[in-house]
Amino acid sequence: MAGSKSDARKDERSKRAWELAGRQHGVVSRKDLLGIGFSPKAIEHRIKLGRLHPVTRGVYAVGWPRMTRERRWVAATLACAPEAALSHHSAAEFWGIGTELPGQVDVSVRRRCEHRRPGIRARSRPSLPTDEVVFRNGIPVTSPAQTLLDLATEISLLRLERAVNDADKHGLIDPEELRASLGARTGEPGVRALRGLFDRHTFRLSDSDLEVLFRPLAADAGLPMPLTKATVNGFEVDFFWPELGLVVETDGLRYHRTPSAQARDRLRDQTHTAAGLTHLRFTHYQVKYEGAFVRKILRKTARTLR
Repeated sequence: MAGSKSDARKDERSKRAWELAGRQHGVVSRKDLLGIGFSPKAIEHRIKLGRLHPVTRGVYAVGWPRMTRERRWVAATLACAPEAALSHHSAAEFWGIGTELPGQVDVSVRRRCEHRRPGIRARSRPSLPTDEVVFRNGIPVTSPAQTLLDLATEISLLRLERAVNDADKHGLIDPEELRASLGARTGEPGVRALRGLFDRHTFRLSDSDLEVLFRPLAADAGLPMPLTKATVNGFEVDFFWPELGLVVETDGLRYHRTPSAQARDRLRDQTHTAAGLTHLRFTHYQVKYEGAFVRKILRKTARTLR
């Protein structure tokens, strides 16, 4: 009878271990196993039998040793537990808005810590807000908004812009809501860079200021005087050169464009192209602050059209 009770306990421990491993992509920690009821001796026995495969100190792959991307991520967070989550480049790859650095899993820990593990870059971040860590697919990870803030401290503005665009495209963030929330996070790393990026894409000139700034750029590029606010193919356009078949339009609000507004923009562009016109778009920010780039594009386009 005693033997059957012991066997039943072993079966229950094994069942709980497999269930836990199933929720954690086949990875468990020594602390997990001890909490289930395994003794240190039982853990060592299973390592010798090849049922547990050490990944890093105190973390094991269950059943088979091959490490998938998800297994690496779970192993890294377990190695730095408690209160550890994927962050920075690893979180960016998780959300599909960036690429993880080769051979390195980025982890943030919401407490004081000094973890030193090969292949893991652990950051001690006691001030990381609780609600900025979420669980997705069994993996703790910083929220998309927090991930973008973290990336803003480590990548170029161009790459940050791509990450924001991808997050918007995947429905992970509402750019206008994120931009508005930055006011309450003044002083945090990454806020300044991210706010600057949003300001570039929400910057808007008045119609008169736009015309005053754009005309000299077009003239410097060797273009004649354009028609402004002309109706072309049934649409009002910002600038039009009928002799060149060139239409230039400007966007003042790149973000927070409704689906219907985006559909209208595509229809305009497609209609002009189908009519044999060349169509260019610039942001108001480019007209105001990146004149050299605007001139270069206008000059090359004019040369091609002539």
